Amino acid sequence: MARIEWKTLQTSQDLTEAIEESMSKTVVIFKHSTRCSVSFMAKKGLEMQWDYNPEDIQPYFLDLITFRPLSNEIASKLGVDHESPQAIILKEGIVVDHQSHGAIQASNFQHFL
Repeated sequence: MARIEWKTLQTSQDLTEAIEESMSKTVVIFKHSTRCSVSFMAKKGLEMQWDYNPEDIQPYFLDLITFRPLSNEIASKLGVDHESPQAIILKEGIVVDHQSHGAIQASNFQHFL
């Protein structure tokens, strides 16, 4: 298994860069609540299952407790209702899938590569 090389989302500019990066590779935005055990388990599960080449897929990490306004911006800009935890998959600037809670599985990203 490969180790996840998270890029962090902390600003609107970071979000813009993630959307731009999705033009050349699949982007996964993982919205994580540091206060939620379900979110902790989803993150741990992703980290245990991750087996992707960073040339094919780029994971982004958002601490939605610290950066809640950015979490709201993501929901608004991408048209995806906020959930926590949540994985949003982008290709070519478009949300192609999103998952929350127990449905967040690294294997679900494979068909978007």
